[in-house]
Amino acid sequence: MPVSSSIVVGLDGSEASVRAADAGAEAARRHDLRLVLACVVPWSPYAITTNEDNERRSVDKAREVAAAQERVLDPVVARLSADGDIDVEGVVRHGHPAETLVALAREHDAAWITVGRVGQSRVRTLLFGSTPGSLIQLSSVPVLVVP
Repeated sequence: MPVSSSIVVGLDGSEASVRAADAGAEAARRHDLRLVLACVVPWSPYAITTNEDNERRSVDKAREVAAAQERVLDPVVARLSADGDIDVEGVVRHGHPAETLVALAREHDAAWITVGRVGQSRVRTLLFGSTPGSLIQLSSVPVLVVP
């Protein structure tokens, strides 16, 4: 079994996700692991589009990545890496949040995935299910859900 080298934390800008990042940082310090903060912008590759739509989607995708990086990821990365006592990496990806976090955990040899219990959008949760619930079903590593 390979040795884990990181903890992956899902960030969506909610207070619960910031608490998850804090819990992940504390665990990373304690276990001498790298902290990978991940912001996943929901995105479906299966939309039926024209060439014009594809160009617009490409611009929208880039804009969403920049906004997620600036508003959600950068402030938390800066705060948690300020002391210099843990290695913090920030990642923005498009995709299904749970599937993407599972893929990131694989890529980064994560010991576990940490997420907040309540995300940014309660309506989205009602329609599509919760990210923590999906992670528990999909992940091959433990999932820590922070209230």
